[in-house]
Amino acid sequence: MTTTTEARARSGRLMLNKVPEVTIWFWVIKVLCTTVGESFADWINMKLGVGLMNTAWIFTAVFVVALAVQLRLKRYVPFPYWLTVVVVSVTGTLYTDILTDQLNVPLWISSAVFSVLLAAVFSVWWARERTLSIHSVTTLPRESFYWLAVLVTFALGTATGDWTLELTGWSPGVSVLLPLSLIAAITALWKFGANPVLSFWLAYILTRPLGANIGDWLASPKVAQPGEPSGLAPGTFTTSLIFLGLILATVIYLTVTRSDVTETHEATHAAHTTGDPRKERVALAGFGLLAVATAGLLVWAHGQPHVGPAPEEDNTSAVQMAPGQAVKKFPPAKVAALKTLASTSLKDARSGNETGAHAAAQKLRDLWDADQASLQPLDQTGWTSIDAQMDKMLKTFGIDHSNPPMSPAQQEKELNALLTDMG
Repeated sequence: MTTTTEARARSGRLMLNKVPEVTIWFWVIKVLCTTVGESFADWINMKLGVGLMNTAWIFTAVFVVALAVQLRLKRYVPFPYWLTVVVVSVTGTLYTDILTDQLNVPLWISSAVFSVLLAAVFSVWWARERTLSIHSVTTLPRESFYWLAVLVTFALGTATGDWTLELTGWSPGVSVLLPLSLIAAITALWKFGANPVLSFWLAYILTRPLGANIGDWLASPKVAQPGEPSGLAPGTFTTSLIFLGLILATVIYLTVTRSDVTETHEATHAAHTTGDPRKERVALAGFGLLAVATAGLLVWAHGQPHVGPAPEEDNTSAVQMAPGQAVKKFPPAKVAALKTLASTSLKDARSGNETGAHAAAQKLRDLWDADQASLQPLDQTGWTSIDAQMDKMLKTFGIDHSNPPMSPAQQEKELNALLTDMG
């Protein structure tokens, strides 16, 4: 899938094209970058216990540095370009996760907001430059529009991908098939004669849920609890290492061969033919039918029985244990860290510091989830007991639940109960 170069640069310092030629290598490394972005962010956020907000701040800073380096270059260079793509994939994903997990914004609203934002970016880009083709990214303004569009497409892809999983209850392995099929259909329409710029950006958005679902499929355990994703179980760290290695190998190949440099590609390949307006209109209707069919599939899947997260009443009373008994087999240092966060949240709730109490509860949730792989095998019964009370506490803050935060008194009650269970 390629795009055409038509419009003349209006202003700004002229450079060689700053974006690689859209070949098969472009799509392969794009999916690799998306997958490693998903798994690496999860590893830092969950496994290292850094937390969602801290991870977002870290990657925002890294994104600013990587983008600054990329913008200073006068031509496309594989390593800084694809490093920026990896970082922006993580950053865009984290912004959507913050809206969903911390601000409790429904995924359908996030999807709508990011769709409008992306349309606005494209509208301003077109109004100023008269082209959205990535083959004409030869000035600083155009490159700035390009990276802003890329950032929003990652956020939009995250929101729509997660919303799809929420609607359907599909596992990551099954959910890979939807974006993969849509990309294949878009490619077929592009081959037929669809507008190449529209085809490119539609496929670009869909690579985000495709790569993320591949990452979740690889990183998730083979056997999971009801409502939780199952996968192939290499884990987020191993998945990140594998895909980082593949990305590095591909970037080295592209650096040596320069096969994705626009000027090199144009010198060795026939020029693109002018599009046929009639075929573009037919293909546009095809895109419309594809959208209707996808919506129909999601509505149908949403109506089918599927396993969701077990309601609180199904597991909160499943296990009754004496105070401290549930964590008796857990490492004392891990239990102490959990109790410290719970105590901090309780203290802030009592003092009226709603923001601090919510933030501490969020960190407690992140740490508990990060420690699941090491604690659950030590004592399944104890872990289930604490997990049930943990979930009741999180519900009072509206964390991982659709309800708004409850009263401070209710939050204090569940935090006290959790601290009692942990001894």
